[in-house]
Amino acid sequence: MLCCLAVFASWCRAEETGVIASEKARFKVEMFASGLEHPWGMVQLPDGRFLVTERPGRLRIVESGKLLPDPVKGVPPVYANGQGGLLDIELHPDYAKNGWIYLALADPQDGKGTTKIIRARLKDNELVDQQTIFQAPPEDYSRSGVQFGSRLEFDKDGYLFFTIGDRGGPTTPANDAQKLTNSTGKTFRVFDDGRLPPDNTFVGQPGACAAIWSYGNRNGQGLRFDKNGTLWETEHGPRGGDELNIIAKGKNYGWPITTYGINYSGTPITDKRTAPGIEAPVTYWVPSPALCGIDFYYGDKFPGWKDNLFISCLAHQKIIRCEIDAANHVTHQEILLEHQGRIRDVYSARDGTIYVVYDDPGKIVRLVPADS
Repeated sequence: MLCCLAVFASWCRAEETGVIASEKARFKVEMFASGLEHPWGMVQLPDGRFLVTERPGRLRIVESGKLLPDPVKGVPPVYANGQGGLLDIELHPDYAKNGWIYLALADPQDGKGTTKIIRARLKDNELVDQQTIFQAPPEDYSRSGVQFGSRLEFDKDGYLFFTIGDRGGPTTPANDAQKLTNSTGKTFRVFDDGRLPPDNTFVGQPGACAAIWSYGNRNGQGLRFDKNGTLWETEHGPRGGDELNIIAKGKNYGWPITTYGINYSGTPITDKRTAPGIEAPVTYWVPSPALCGIDFYYGDKFPGWKDNLFISCLAHQKIIRCEIDAANHVTHQEILLEHQGRIRDVYSARDGTIYVVYDDPGKIVRLVPADS
C-alpha cells in the first residue's frame, strides 16, 4: 500500500495558445455545457446526447453541444437538503435494447431522507415506467444533509453496485456503517431489477441487509470497475483520511474503527490505522481533497494516459491522475486543472475525450488533445 501524505504534483503549464502541458499529454479545455446548478453525474446515450443530473432535482439533456432549456419531466421529488438531492445516473449495459436509466436520489419521507435507487425510461423528454430498485426501511431515514454516497456502477455480468454513506453517524464504533442490519455506510449489489443475488455474502444471515456487498464505508462517492473487473472506490474521510479502496465481497473497510483522519473539531477518532479483519486502503490522502467521481481512461486520444485512473476532487478543486501497476499499487500521481472550481465527476467518453463535471461553478468542460 502506498500511503500518500503528499501528492506528487506536476504543475501544468498553460501556453498562450490555450494548450496545457502536463507530464504525459498536451491538451486543451473546451466548454461543453454551462449554466448548470450543482451537476452531479452524467452519461452519454447511444445517440450521442448526454444526460446530466442537477442536485436540486433536475435531469438535463445536452444535445449537439447545447444544454436544452427544458428539464426532463417526471423526475421524482428529492430530499434537497445539504448534499442530498438528485445524484448519480447510469445506463443499463443493454440500454440500446431495453432503455433503462438508473438514478440515485435522496428520497424524502416525513422531513427525512436517504439514498434510493430507481430506474426509468426516457420518452418524449419524460421519465416513464419508473421502478424502485432499492429503498431503505423507514428507520434508516434521517434529517441529516450529509454523506449519501450514491454512485452507481454495473459489472460485466449485469449486476448493479451502488453506495450509501453513513449519513453523518457518530465517529464511534456505534456508527451504523459497522452494522449489517441497516443500509448506511455500505456498498450494495443487486440484480438489474433490484432482486437480491443469492450469492451475496449476508444472504440468509438473520437481521442482515442481504443486498450488502461491503461495509464500513464512510461515504463512497466514486465507483468504477477497471478492465480487469476490479471494483475501485473513492471515499470521503472526516478531517483527513480520504481513501482509494478496492471493494471486495463481504469485506469490512473499517469506518470508524480505523481511519487516517480525525474529527472536524480536531479531536481523535481512533488510534488505529489498521486492524485485523479490516481492509486497508490502496492509498489515502491527508489533508482530505474530498475525493469524488472517478473513471479509468482506455481511449486512444491520450496514449500517455492509457489505463490511468482519474479522480475528481471537490475541496481541493483538482483532478488527480493516478498510474497503477499490475499489483494494483498507485505508483505515481499528477495534479490537473487545479483551483478552477469544485470538481464533482470525471467521465471518459466513447470518442476518447474526457469530460469534467464542475459542481461549482456549475459547468462541464471537455479535455481534447492539443492537436485536435
